[in-house]
Amino acid sequence: MCGITGWVAHGDDLARHRSVVQAMTDTMICRGPDAEGVWIEGPVALGHRRLSIIDPAGGAQPMVATRDGRTLAALTFCGEVYNFRELRAELAALGHTFRTDSDTEVVLNAYLQWGADFAARLNGMFAIGLWDATTRELLLVRDPIGVKPLYYARTSDGVVFGSEPKAVLAHRGVPRRVDAQGLAEILDMVRTPEVTPFTDLSEVRPGQVVRVTEGGLTRTRYWQLTAREHTDDLDTTIATVRELLEDIVSRQLIADVPVATLLSGGLDSSAITALAQRALTAEGRGPVRSYSVDFQGAADGFEPDAVRGTADAPYVRDCAAHVGSDHSEVLLDSTELADPAVRAAILGATDLPPAYWGDLWPSLYLLCREIRKRATVVLSGESADELFGGYRWYQRPEAVDAPTFPWLTPGSARIFGGSSLIDQGLLEKLDLEGYRRDRYAEALAEVPVLAGESAVDRRMREVTYLNITRFMQAVLDRKDRMSMAVGLEVRVPFCDHRLMDYVFNVPWAMKSFDGREKSLLRAAVRDVLPASVLERTKTPFPSTQDTRYEQALRAELREVLADPDAPVRPLLNTARVNRVLGRELDDFSLPHDRGGIEMALWLNRWLVSYDVSVTV
Repeated sequence: MCGITGWVAHGDDLARHRSVVQAMTDTMICRGPDAEGVWIEGPVALGHRRLSIIDPAGGAQPMVATRDGRTLAALTFCGEVYNFRELRAELAALGHTFRTDSDTEVVLNAYLQWGADFAARLNGMFAIGLWDATTRELLLVRDPIGVKPLYYARTSDGVVFGSEPKAVLAHRGVPRRVDAQGLAEILDMVRTPEVTPFTDLSEVRPGQVVRVTEGGLTRTRYWQLTAREHTDDLDTTIATVRELLEDIVSRQLIADVPVATLLSGGLDSSAITALAQRALTAEGRGPVRSYSVDFQGAADGFEPDAVRGTADAPYVRDCAAHVGSDHSEVLLDSTELADPAVRAAILGATDLPPAYWGDLWPSLYLLCREIRKRATVVLSGESADELFGGYRWYQRPEAVDAPTFPWLTPGSARIFGGSSLIDQGLLEKLDLEGYRRDRYAEALAEVPVLAGESAVDRRMREVTYLNITRFMQAVLDRKDRMSMAVGLEVRVPFCDHRLMDYVFNVPWAMKSFDGREKSLLRAAVRDVLPASVLERTKTPFPSTQDTRYEQALRAELREVLADPDAPVRPLLNTARVNRVLGRELDDFSLPHDRGGIEMALWLNRWLVSYDVSVTV
C-alpha cells in the first residue's frame, strides 16, 4: 500500500518545478513510510510513497517501461492486485519479461499489452496514475468498489492528482475553497460520487478511468453494478458465496510482510478470521493473528444502548478459541480519544472534518497504531452489511419505504446528525433537505433495472445500491484514512467485485431466507463459526461509555465559544450551543447534540489547520 501523486502540465517542463512535486509527495509519508520516488519527464511528474508489501526489494516506484532508451509508459500505483500471479503468467506467455516479483510491474505490462482495457482485468484494490508517453495522455484509474481513494483537480494546462486531498492541495494552483455544495456534503451523510467538499477538487469514481489529454478530460466506467436474473437455487447460492469467499481470503493473505485480521466478534470479521485460519492451515502456516479493540474497564461496566445490545469481548474470545487464532486484545484508555495530538493526527489523515461516528475515529486510529507495531497488513470485515443486508434500516419497513437514504430516516439519522448546532440562517441558505432530496434522486436514477422484477426486489435492489455506492464509501474512507495514517494496510475481502456482482443480484427473499439479517452470509460460514457468533445480532464498532470523553468535548467547545477569533463561531447557533453546554452530564445523551459538538469542534480545527475559504 502506498500514496501516489502527480502533475501533468501540457507545454511545460516540470523539471523546473521539482520542489512542488516533492512537496506533494511528502504529504503522504504516513501512507508510505518505507521509501519514496519522484519521476519527471517533460510535462509530467509522478510521485510515490511506498509501504512495502509485495517484493520489498524490487517494487520501487514510480516504475517506468522503456524500449531502446525511450519511455513507453510510467506508473505510480497504490494498492494490491490479488490476481497478479495469473496475469503475470498470461503476460509472460505473450512475450513480456519481468525484472521484479511485484504486482506493480504486472500492472504496467498489462497496460502495455491491453491499453486502457487493462483495468477490467485487475482483481484488487488500487488507485493508479499512468502516463502514456506515446499518446501523451494520463490515465487515472480507481478499483471497482472504491477501496482506495484517488483525487484530482484541473489546472489551466492539465491536472494534479493524489491519493488524498492534501497531496493535491499542496500544489499552489489548487485553492482551498468550499462553497454551499461542499458545506452540505460535510454536514449531511449523502456522500455524492465524484464530489468533494473542496470546490475545485474531484474524486475518481469507483470503477472509473479518467483520461487527461491536451484536448481535455474524459471519464469512462470500466466496471459498475449491473442487474441480471439470478438463476441459482438457495443451496447453490450459499455454496457459491462460500467458494468465492474462500478464494478471496486466500488471495488476500498473500504478502511478504506479517498479515493479521481484525476481529470484533461479529459475523463478518469472524467469518474472515475463520476462513483465513483455514487457508493458512491448508498451506501449513499459521495460526492467523487476530486483533480486537475495547476500552479499559468496559468489560465490567458495559451498558446496552440503542445500537449495541452486547459487549464484543465474550464473542471475540469464543471465536478466537473456536478457530484457534493467535489473538490479542487492544485496550484503549478513553482519555486518549480526545488527546489533541490524536485529534491532530486524525485531521491530518482525513483533510476534512471527520464528524460522523464520533469517537469511532480516534478509537480506530489508536487500534491501527497499536496493531502496526506487530503487523503490516490486516484483513477486515467492512462492506458485508451493505452487500448482505446487515444494517437495521434493511429490516425496518419505514426506512426501506422512505423516499430518502435509509440511514437518514428516524431511528438511524440520529447517529449521523451533524448540523444540530449550526446557525439556522446558514442552514436555510444551504437547504440541506433540498440538497439531500436532489442527491437521492440522482442516486436512484443510477440503479440498474431488471425487467420483470417484483416491487420488493426492485426496492431492495435500490436500497442495496444506495448503501454500496454512498454509505459504504464513507465507511471505506474511514478505514483507509485511519489505517494509512499509521502505515497499516487494510484489505477488505467483502469488496471483491466478483462477490459484489454476484450477491447484488440475489433476490431479497434468498438473502433473508431465515428471517434474519445477513442470512445468506451466515449460512455460507455456519460450519466454521461458534454458535454464539452465529446467533449474535448485528452490533456496530465499539464506542466508549466513559463520560470523561464527553467532558473533554464539552470543555473544548467552551474554549472555542470563548475565543472571538475561532473561525467556526460565525457558523454556530450560539444560543443552542450554550443550552447544550448547560445540561447536566447525565442528561448529555442526545445523539444529535453529541454529533453537533463533534461537528463544531472538527470544523473549527479544520478551518484553522487548512486555511479554508468558505463562501455560501
